[in-house]
Amino acid sequence: MLKIRKNDIVVCCCGKDKGKKGKVLAILPSKNRAIVEGINFIKKHTRKTREDQQGGIVQREASVNISNLKLFCNKCSKPVRVGMGQLKDGTRIRVCKKCKEVIG
Repeated sequence: MLKIRKNDIVVCCCGKDKGKKGKVLAILPSKNRAIVEGINFIKKHTRKTREDQQGGIVQREASVNISNLKLFCNKCSKPVRVGMGQLKDGTRIRVCKKCKEVIG
């Protein structure tokens, strides 16, 4: 089970975007990758396919390996590792390893 989900705030911990924070737009669990807003930009050359669509060079986010991302804890205000916990009713939750706070 992946510990990072869609709409989480994550920090890139290595590579050219080290230290940048962004929101997870999509998760690709089969490839163990995530697309994060503002991280790992690529330039894609597009062709004009319709009369109203413009061709040219488009800049967009590419996927990043999940091992290069850390979840951002609002209470600690730091990138943290994530553990799994259980509530009394049996539901599984994600827990910050530093402050033991429940992560949404």
